[in-house]
Amino acid sequence: MTEIPGAGGGPAPFDCGVRGLCPRCVAPTLFRGFVAFADRCSACDLDFTQFNVGDGPAAFLTTGIGTIITILAIWLELSVGPPWWVHVALWLPLTVAGVVGSLRIAKGVLLALEFRNAAREGRIDTRR
Repeated sequence: MTEIPGAGGGPAPFDCGVRGLCPRCVAPTLFRGFVAFADRCSACDLDFTQFNVGDGPAAFLTTGIGTIITILAIWLELSVGPPWWVHVALWLPLTVAGVVGSLRIAKGVLLALEFRNAAREGRIDTRR
């Protein structure tokens, strides 16, 4: 019987991102740094370099969090009218922390979903 990747006892994709779990063996070996993937799992030898998460999470998070921060900054400006340095001191660290903090989770979730769904680069079926 062929094993379906990630089927059955695999971790939830969200757990892979939050806790850095390998999607195959559930060992906490997904990341070598804060947002950098390890090359392979030291427990089950799954090659993480075969997955293509790309820059999608960074672009998506920057756009989404940037929109929220912009709305909050406009609201603060119109309701309180603080000096410019308050905006810099408040919104710059919140934006960086929000994007970088959520980037690890997003990258881990996407890698786990790619593993679970056996997703690969575009394949064309030439059997016609």
